[in-house]
Amino acid sequence: MSVQNASAPMAPGHPGIPARWTSSSKSGVGTAVSEQSRLWFTVSHGIVNEVYYPDLDQADTRDFGLLVTGEDGFFSEEKRDTDHALAPFAQGVPGYRLTNTCQRKRYAIEKTVVTDTQREVLLQEIHFKALQGGLAQYHVYVLLAPHVHDQGQGNDGWLGDYKGVPMLFAQRGDICLALACSIPFLGRSCGYVGTSDGWTDIHEHRRMTWFYTRAMDGNIALTAEIDLRGCGGDFRLALGFGNCAAEAGQRVRATLHRTTGDLVKCYAEGWRQVQSSLLDLGGTTHQGFDPYRVSTAVLRTHESKRFPGGMIASLSIPWGASKGDRDVTGYHVVWPRDLVQSAGGLLAAGDPGSARRTLSYLMSTQELDGHWPQNMWLDGTRCWNGIQMDGTGFVILLADLLRRAGELSALDPWPTVRAAAGFLVRHGPGSEQDRWEENAGYSTYTMAVEVAALLAAADFADTAGEANAGEFLRQTADTWNANIDQWTYAAGTPLARENGVPGYYVRLAPPHVLETGSILNVRLKLKNRPAGEAPPPAASVVSPDALGLVRFGLRAAKDPRILATVKVIDATLKTEVATGPVWHRYTMDGYGETSDGGPFLGVGTGRGWPLLSGERAHFEIARGDDAEASRLLAVMAKQTSAGGLIPEQIWDAPDIAQRELFNGHPSGSGMPLVWAHGEYVKLARSLRDHHVFDTPPQTVKRYQSAPAEALLTIWRFNHVAKHLVQGTSLRIALLAPAMVRWSADQWKTVHDAHTADSALGLHYTDLPTQKLAAGATVAFTFYWIHADKWEGANWEVAVAPCQRSGMKPATN
Repeated sequence: MSVQNASAPMAPGHPGIPARWTSSSKSGVGTAVSEQSRLWFTVSHGIVNEVYYPDLDQADTRDFGLLVTGEDGFFSEEKRDTDHALAPFAQGVPGYRLTNTCQRKRYAIEKTVVTDTQREVLLQEIHFKALQGGLAQYHVYVLLAPHVHDQGQGNDGWLGDYKGVPMLFAQRGDICLALACSIPFLGRSCGYVGTSDGWTDIHEHRRMTWFYTRAMDGNIALTAEIDLRGCGGDFRLALGFGNCAAEAGQRVRATLHRTTGDLVKCYAEGWRQVQSSLLDLGGTTHQGFDPYRVSTAVLRTHESKRFPGGMIASLSIPWGASKGDRDVTGYHVVWPRDLVQSAGGLLAAGDPGSARRTLSYLMSTQELDGHWPQNMWLDGTRCWNGIQMDGTGFVILLADLLRRAGELSALDPWPTVRAAAGFLVRHGPGSEQDRWEENAGYSTYTMAVEVAALLAAADFADTAGEANAGEFLRQTADTWNANIDQWTYAAGTPLARENGVPGYYVRLAPPHVLETGSILNVRLKLKNRPAGEAPPPAASVVSPDALGLVRFGLRAAKDPRILATVKVIDATLKTEVATGPVWHRYTMDGYGETSDGGPFLGVGTGRGWPLLSGERAHFEIARGDDAEASRLLAVMAKQTSAGGLIPEQIWDAPDIAQRELFNGHPSGSGMPLVWAHGEYVKLARSLRDHHVFDTPPQTVKRYQSAPAEALLTIWRFNHVAKHLVQGTSLRIALLAPAMVRWSADQWKTVHDAHTADSALGLHYTDLPTQKLAAGATVAFTFYWIHADKWEGANWEVAVAPCQRSGMKPATN
C-alpha cells in the first residue's frame, strides 16, 4: 500500500504559477490496440507530453522528460537543449525510438516509448550516453508535470511507496498516477511549479537540494534523481494510472517486471495485425514514415476504448503553451463532422468494422430532436453549444456510405437517419454555424452536405416503405439545391472583374439574404478580426468550401461556375510555400498565429490547411486530373511533422526560428488533425480507384446526369422566405397541424388549405401559386388545430421573377 507521511514538510510556494499546457507540435501519438490498456500518449520535442487516461478526452500530464547537469555547472533540459530524432517500431506501429543529442555535444539520450498492452502504464527504456567525459560527471533527473483530470491546478503530490518500491504520486479527484524507476531513485521531491519544484531547484543550484515530500492542491511537479552510476546509464521509467495510489502503484510494479522487449513485441504485434487487415494504399516514405500507414494508425489511435467508435479530433491543444486550465477541451473532444470524416477514411482503407462502430456510436449519442451537438465529450455530453447542420448531415452520409458498400451488417440506421433528416428539414438549409464554427447563414459546403444527406435519407425511407417521406425529402433537396446559386453565387462584382470571370460562389450568405434576395447587398461579420473592423461585403469573401458542391455531387467539376470559382479561389487563397501549395479557409481568415508568430489568442492570421490540399486533390480527380491529385498527395506528406503527423495549419510566412516556425511546415495549431489524416487516406483510395471515394451517387444522378427542377418555394417560421420564385408552389411547413388561410389578391378571395403530416416533424401544405405573375403577393395566416386558435398575424411573400433555367421537372 502506498504510504504518505503526513508529518513531513510541505513544499512552500502554494499553489505555484498559473498552469499551462504544452506545445501542440506533436511528432508522435500512440496507444496499445488492446482494450485492456486505456492509456494514450503524445510525443513532442523528444519527450512524452500529455498522457491520457482513462479515455482520450482526459489528459493527466503536461510533459514527462529529463534534466541533465554536470559537475562544471552544466545544465540542460532535454526538450529544449537537444536535437531530436524519432523512428517507429515499424511502419504503421505508433511506438517510438527517440534519440536526443545535446546541442553542445555533451550527451545523448536514447529512448524506447511503449505502453503495456495489459494495463494502463507507459514505459520508457532509456540509455544515457556521455559524449564528453564519463557518467560520473553527470546527474540525470526525471521531471513530471501532472495535470490530472484535465487540470494543472488542484493536484495533490506526495512521495510514497508500493510494497516497498519507492514512487512519486499525484492525484486529483478519482484519478491517481504513480511514477517508479527500475532502480531506486537517489532522491525525490514534489513541489509547486515556479516556486518549489524540481526544475527551479536544479536550474538554480545545478543539483537537487530540495526534498519536499508533499505539495497539495496546486500546480505541481514531481522530480527524482536517477542513480546514473548504479545503472550504468540504462534505466526504465514506468508511469501508471488508477483510481487510487495502490491501483496505480500495482500496475507500475507489474509492468516493471516485464522486459521491454516483451512489451514492444506485444505492442507491435497488435498494430501489425491491424495494418495487415487494411488495403495497401501506401508504400512511399517521408522522413522514414509511410504517410498512409501513419494516417491509418492515427485514425485508430484516436478511437475510444470505453465508447467504441467515438473518435476525438486530436490528441493536442492548439497553441497549448499559451492555454491554461480554462482551455480544458483543446481538440480532445468529439466533433461529429470530424468523426464521420475519420470513419470514412477507415472505410476507404478497408476497415468497415471501425466505420460501423462509429455509426453505432453516433446512433447512441443523437439528441432527441435528431441532431448532434457541435462537439461532445466521449460519453455524449454536450461540450460547446453551437449547432452545425453539416455535422448532422454527415451522419446520414456515413450510414449511406456503409449501405452502398454492403457493410451495415446488423445495424438498422433508419430510425437515426429519419430523426436526423427530420432535423435538417425543420432547421435547414441555413446553419447556426458553418463548418469553421464561426458564421451563421447559408454556406455552400453545408448546403451541399445537407442536400446530399436528404437524398440519401430518401433512399433509406423508400427501403423502409415510407415513400411519402422519401418524396418529401427529395422535394426539399431539390428546392435547396436550386437556391444555392440564388443565395451564394455573386456575379458582376469587382472581384469577378479583377479575375476575369462572370461570377463565383461565395463562402457564405448571412441569414438576412432571405430578406434582400441577393448576396450583393449584404455584409458578413467575420470572427477573429480586430475590434472595430468594418464587416466586408459577403460577396468579397470566398472559400474552397465551394468545392463541396462538386465533392458531394451537386455540381460537375467542369461546370463553368465552378471553374470560375476555382480561378478566384486560387487568385485569392492559394499560397506557394517551400513544400508546395496551400489554401486558406477563406478571405480575411483570422484563425492563426499573429504576424510575428505569436500564438492565436482571439485575433490572428489564418494559415494554409493541408486538409484543403486534400480536398482540392479530390476536385482534381473529379475533373480527371489524377496527376495533379497525386502531386497534392505528395505535398500533404511533405507538410507533416517529423513523425508523419498532419497539422491543422502550415506556416506560410518567412521563417521565425525562435518560435520554431518554418515556411511550409507545421504551425503551432493542432497536430495531428485527425480529419486531415482521414482525408489523406480517402485521397489515396480515390487515386487507386480513379474516382472520388465518397461522392454520393444520388446527387450526381439527380443534378448532373438528369437535372431536376425545383417545383417549390419553402416557408417556415425559422426560414421566412420573402420571395416566392415565379412558377413554383409555396410550401408552408409548420411544426403542428394547422389550416392555412391564404389569398393572392389582397384578401378579396380566400382559400383554406389543411396541412399533411410529413412523418419528419413537419406539417405542410403546398399552395397552388405556380401561375401567379411576378409582382403578385401571397398573404396567409394560420388556424392551429390542436390549440383551437388563430395565429393572430398575417404573413406575406412576394412573387419574384424566375431566375432558374435549363432544368426540367424532377422524376424519381
